Amino acid sequence: MMNRKSTLTLFVTIWFSFFTPASRGQATDWTQIRPTQLRPFHPETPKRIQLLNGMVIFLQEDHELPLIRSTTLIRGGSRDEPPNKIGLVQIYAQVWRTGGTATRTGDELDDYLAARGAKIETSSGVNTTNVAWDCLKDNFNDVFNIFREMLTQPEFRQDKVVLARNQLNTTISRRNENLFQIASREASKIVYGFDSPYARVPEYDSVTSVSREDLLGWYRRHVHPNNTILGIVGDFSTSAMETKLRQVFESWPRGPDAVKTQTTFQGPRPGIYFVQKDNVMSSAIEMVDLGTTRADPDYYAIEVFNHLFGGSMPSRLFSNIRTRKALAYAVNGGIGTEFAHPGMVRLFMETKSGATSAGIEAMNEEIEALATNPISLKEVTKAKDAILNSFVFRFDSKEKVLREQMTYELHYYPLDSLERYRIGIANVTLSDVSRVAKRYIDKNRFAILVVGNAVDFDRPLSLFGSVTIIDIAIPKPLGVSTPSAVASKN
Repeated sequence: MMNRKSTLTLFVTIWFSFFTPASRGQATDWTQIRPTQLRPFHPETPKRIQLLNGMVIFLQEDHELPLIRSTTLIRGGSRDEPPNKIGLVQIYAQVWRTGGTATRTGDELDDYLAARGAKIETSSGVNTTNVAWDCLKDNFNDVFNIFREMLTQPEFRQDKVVLARNQLNTTISRRNENLFQIASREASKIVYGFDSPYARVPEYDSVTSVSREDLLGWYRRHVHPNNTILGIVGDFSTSAMETKLRQVFESWPRGPDAVKTQTTFQGPRPGIYFVQKDNVMSSAIEMVDLGTTRADPDYYAIEVFNHLFGGSMPSRLFSNIRTRKALAYAVNGGIGTEFAHPGMVRLFMETKSGATSAGIEAMNEEIEALATNPISLKEVTKAKDAILNSFVFRFDSKEKVLREQMTYELHYYPLDSLERYRIGIANVTLSDVSRVAKRYIDKNRFAILVVGNAVDFDRPLSLFGSVTIIDIAIPKPLGVSTPSAVASKN
């Protein structure tokens, strides 16, 4: 029988022989590692159903948990509200839920849903208003009936309209507190235009003008089956759910199609723009221009460029400005793409007040380096690999795939766009990425916005050109001496 010492010696010998590179053929340098071939990406897509009245339904079974979740997108959002009633859609979305239905007040709905561990929420965006609900499978019928009432019999009770207006007025009164919110808001105005539907913000007067009748009018114009996309995912039978939905919604009469607001985009006037912000120790810098849409043939090349230039920790902006030069608390950027309108080319940086001019110079140096130190094949390959290897985590649930499909449907994109994405990224070449860099990253076209405290800057902004001062003072409501009096007026 082996003694303890002999046993230990044998164990160590076996361990070293098993784990040494020579015995296992392990790589001794990372360059020897060869990536494995990615598996084909074929997500389980939901079933698409279109009713005769134009309503589109997506159904996706998921039996992992006894839950059922739903999202409804209704065409028509803040871009489509009247210019004198900015904030209408935001108020509408809130009161749609809090105002209750013809049979229950919003407060009664709260109690009813809480007793069932369920929720129904409404929201709004640039393109849509939305209803989402979540419940246990056993409570589906109860929650679905409430959802159906909200679609067909909303009440928009007056007390909740007043409450929503007051809450939005409070938000207006505080909108200049956050450095980054100011920078984002004003950058959008510079790129899209100060009166653009994609940059407008509510004011006290526009909020005060919104009435219950305005909310009812919005509902009558937009909530019709032909403007509605309904998605449901969870523990149910697709055939049984389809039968139920047809019984409920096929008799819903078709209405007028939602009309999209037509907008022209010219991009910003190049130059320096400045917002004075007292009592801050850092500056927000935005270099902006007009981007493009996801329908652009260069979309995949833009995705690769964004990753290697400013959209990841190994990117040029992050590595050079934040890591090597230690000039930024945060830095990122790239070419923006949206589904329904051009995004923004946006390079963002936060730096200490005393390094504001140095930060602008560092950003300019990275733009110029695209010509003096051109993007390499190695950078493109690494960016493509990173995007492709992380792609599965972006759509690692059936619900995420469902919502992506609904987004394609909303914006009239091909329903196989998700599968096309990996193919498109894989086919991007170095010349593609170089082309989009030259097309969109042009220092001479950028508007540079700085939000900060000028007295602490290292050098004056006028060194970079003529400075346009932006006044962000909140307009007082007409006929009211102070903003705080708005609530009492309502």
